[in-house]
Amino acid sequence: MTPEFWQTRWQEKRIGFNQSEVNPLLIKYFHHLDLPVGSRIFVPLCGKSIDMVWLAAQGHEVVGVELVETAVQEFFAEQKTSPTVHQHTDNPAIKYYQGQLAEQTITLWVADIFALTAADIGDVDAVYDKAALIALPSDMRPQYSKQIRELSSNTAQILLTLNYDQSKKDGPPFSISNAHLQQYYANYYQITELESIITSIHSAPELAVTEHIWLLNNK
Repeated sequence: MTPEFWQTRWQEKRIGFNQSEVNPLLIKYFHHLDLPVGSRIFVPLCGKSIDMVWLAAQGHEVVGVELVETAVQEFFAEQKTSPTVHQHTDNPAIKYYQGQLAEQTITLWVADIFALTAADIGDVDAVYDKAALIALPSDMRPQYSKQIRELSSNTAQILLTLNYDQSKKDGPPFSISNAHLQQYYANYYQITELESIITSIHSAPELAVTEHIWLLNNK
């Protein structure tokens, strides 16, 4: 997956992965993270997800990373929030947008997630991965899972995955099997499946898809 691929998807508005409603599984199971109000939630490959609006409404700060600057700009515009823009102190190609929503700070980095460090992200109390792991092909996922551990100091995660017959559709989103999940995370986290539901993919509505929500706790 190249940066140009995602830039084109956003430019052409082929963003069926962007949902118009907060993910109901997030609402139902977020409490399993057992976080106090004021916690800081890391959302990788965040796009302009309104799930971040919901997290802020619960009293949490949000820090996200998104490759496509248009997505970040649209997020703040749609929330009628005027962010400030800050350049990375060491890398002029990286910047972040920061604004206030529901009296909480939302910080969205415009960057390749692999170009950031834990010092950039800052301390986080949990990770919410709704659409990051499933956006990446198999050859990138081990590196991604390692980067998330390093950026978040192995803190707890809420992770959503999709499982379907990959031979019937080219990703993204990609199918993640239980074996894949174990490969990426089992050495570092206690993995608990919270629920699985039958769902569909915007680009292939006829495909049988199961969505899983997982709780990952540091071992």
